[in-house]
Amino acid sequence: MSRERDVWFRRFQALNRAHTGVEAGCELVCFPHAGGSAAYWRGIALELAPDVDVLAVQYPGRLDRLGEAPVEDMHLLADLVAEALGPPGDRPRALLGHSMGASLAYEVAVRLARLPGGEPHLLVVSGRRAPSAAHGRKRERPRDDAELIGRMRELGGTQAALLDDPEMLELILPVLRGDYRALDTYEDTPGRLLTCPVVALTGDRDAEAPVKDVQGWRDHTSGEFRTHVFGGGHFYLNDHAGEVTELVRGLLPTRAG
Repeated sequence: MSRERDVWFRRFQALNRAHTGVEAGCELVCFPHAGGSAAYWRGIALELAPDVDVLAVQYPGRLDRLGEAPVEDMHLLADLVAEALGPPGDRPRALLGHSMGASLAYEVAVRLARLPGGEPHLLVVSGRRAPSAAHGRKRERPRDDAELIGRMRELGGTQAALLDDPEMLELILPVLRGDYRALDTYEDTPGRLLTCPVVALTGDRDAEAPVKDVQGWRDHTSGEFRTHVFGGGHFYLNDHAGEVTELVRGLLPTRAG
């Protein structure tokens, strides 16, 4: 990877690829949820190797980018990720995002679509209301850290042990605050700007992304659209990682040429 890519993306399948000598036929860029890191996608990346080259986005402010301030503007963050990705080259590229990462993946897809041949082969959005479904909806930003922590417990995306550890909280809270500020001020790029297929995933008990609101993603592409509903809440993916992996695998070209 280039120096800029080294900053923004993490690969977890390098060892697998080195052992098999197989060149991946597709690039999949994965965007984590609010408060999450690139490591969230490690299991899926390893399962998809060596057929799919997975780049997991590492947002500033976490893990090996801990010394950097979180980016509190979704459009700026999308600009930075799109610039680091650049054109897809000679391989198809797909984007996959969960929760906040779904909105970010959409904004990056919109930016890439402005480049000649840059629009992704596929966009997969998980656990996120469509922008069109969110218009006019009252935002419920946590009023303080206690409410923010409570929301994290309710959603189940952060291990309870981490939320109970004062030292870990000191590291986690700045990232969560920054991500929620970004979400609180986010307005999507309007219009049906994509032509690529969009696949929307959600849990049947996800209050953050009800099925009817997730189906609104059909309004954001002129291409094929479909929805897949899994059993579970906002982090249904934790219990259905294998099924999601196989679903994504079936949507992607897996061999160069």
